[in-house]
Amino acid sequence: MQSKLLLIILDGVPYRNWRRYFGNLEGWVKNGDAQVTSMRASLPSMSGPCYASIHTGVPPQEHGILLNDVRFRLEQPDIFSCVADVGGKSGAVAHSYWSEFFNRYPFDPVFDLEYDEPEGPIHHGRFHSMSGYGHDNQMTPSDTDLFGTLTMLCARHSIDYGLLHTCTLDSMGHRFGHDNVHMDNACAIMDAQLSVFLPKWLDMGYEVIVTADHGQSDRGHHGGVGEDQTDFALYYFGKGELIRSQDPLDQLQLAPSILSRLGAKIPNTMKSSNFFK
Repeated sequence: MQSKLLLIILDGVPYRNWRRYFGNLEGWVKNGDAQVTSMRASLPSMSGPCYASIHTGVPPQEHGILLNDVRFRLEQPDIFSCVADVGGKSGAVAHSYWSEFFNRYPFDPVFDLEYDEPEGPIHHGRFHSMSGYGHDNQMTPSDTDLFGTLTMLCARHSIDYGLLHTCTLDSMGHRFGHDNVHMDNACAIMDAQLSVFLPKWLDMGYEVIVTADHGQSDRGHHGGVGEDQTDFALYYFGKGELIRSQDPLDQLQLAPSILSRLGAKIPNTMKSSNFFK
């Protein structure tokens, strides 16, 4: 493949909090090692619909995932399948929704929690379900463990494309909202944990995109059209150059842009433009 790339999705972080509390990410931008821009989620700005749109480049009204409770194996080409089509290897460390959307449905906690399948489309999957999630018990794995697992897949299997998705900040946002000391500290801790692993990924030859699926309001809500719910930051570490615009990038641009960096064919279903020059 043309290059290797990791997509790191921190679920549910509004643009404002990215730019205020992720000092390490901002420091790399200031030092010229990364580029940052804004992106706007598909609608509804819910997790499941956004996950599906991130990887297919298709809006929810077309792929059919309109609610978190609606789940099935998607029909449209996606990043994983496009990587597999050109002989590349992919890995995912993520919520079980991603396995259901892009590998097989329904999720089986015995057979789908961890798998290595040479035929793909996800060649090396490490998933968690957050079963029992609620306000008082968030059931979120340690982010350091997730980052370490992705790094292991890179080292052990030499994956060309890797997805990491964590719900920690989204879960805390639903509990506390996004304007309080709890979220200030949570964002700073996530930024610090990223600072340990980002240099490792770059040293391994990966380009890295760090972004979100959607934002979240100060009352802990997302799904609607307010900019606090829809807008988030995108940080890019790599040799490409982002197209600069006064408007947020469209989330539907993410899939074709990633495939362009990997050197994989962009399917006709991905109609949005590549955001790299």
